[in-house]
Amino acid sequence: MKPNLRYRPPRGSQILGVGSWQPECVVTNEELSTKLDTSDEWIRQRVGIVERRYAQADESLVDMAVRAGKNALLDAGISPDLVDTVIVSNCTMPAQIPNAAARVAYQIGAHGAGAFDLNAGCSGFCYGLAVGSDLIRAASSRYALVIGAEKLTDFVNPLDRTTAVIFADGAGAVLIGPSKQTHIGPVVWGSAGEHADTLRINEEGYVQQSGSTVFRWAITKMPSAAVGALDAVGLTAKSADVLLLHQANLRIIKATEKTLRAEGLRDDVIVADDIQHSGNTAAASIPIALDHMRKQSQLKSGDIVVAVAAGAGLTYAGQVLIAP
Repeated sequence: MKPNLRYRPPRGSQILGVGSWQPECVVTNEELSTKLDTSDEWIRQRVGIVERRYAQADESLVDMAVRAGKNALLDAGISPDLVDTVIVSNCTMPAQIPNAAARVAYQIGAHGAGAFDLNAGCSGFCYGLAVGSDLIRAASSRYALVIGAEKLTDFVNPLDRTTAVIFADGAGAVLIGPSKQTHIGPVVWGSAGEHADTLRINEEGYVQQSGSTVFRWAITKMPSAAVGALDAVGLTAKSADVLLLHQANLRIIKATEKTLRAEGLRDDVIVADDIQHSGNTAAASIPIALDHMRKQSQLKSGDIVVAVAAGAGLTYAGQVLIAP
């Protein structure tokens, strides 16, 4: 008889706390129109953004991640020395090593925690949430802090209106812990590496994208990931209370919402539109929007949330959450 390992992993995982951080500098469409061949009307029609936040030169990705992580811990009421895993999802660290996560762990007080970065582009937070949740469920981690943080302005050509009007900076975080119930569903994810060059950092060090290609791909993959994530937990679109999509482009959000309406999404579902005032913050967008929705009373404890993202890679991921 083969021996059994003598441990009993918890049955589920849950989000215990949420936090975010955005730079103080607000950049409006009107301000960008003085530097670029664009206008407030054009930006609103194309991407749905009214304003976005830019970090200062001396404000790093790590700085923002630390602040968001501390806010999530404060919200959860958990001491940082109990956190044994820190995951920082990002695609905009200025150098490959050292990673962001080890420095974040040290600065928040999670000394000695396992710490690693995860790069799945704009899907990074959903990937990180899946990994963190599974670590908790397997009893490999007691508390996992998952952070999405980006300083995209370091990689955006300020004279390119196709990217300069879209991308912004910020960080969002969640603390995950054990639960007797399933509060974070299994992830539905995938990739399309054959389209990798449609969204990349070019030879000049700037974000470059084929917007139309990414748009068409995203509005196909995001609805299917949402349906798949709901099916994985025995639910349908009719069960969803909140649709929390990566805040890439309001047109993508509306197109995905329309497809899911045909699948049974209710008329009273709350659809996140944080992009209007935060811009596209890549891996940080979903946790920032989650925090903002809670603070604005758009999200209440126990709500069924469908979180889905798509981005560079190309990658996509989604899962169903029970709001903390």
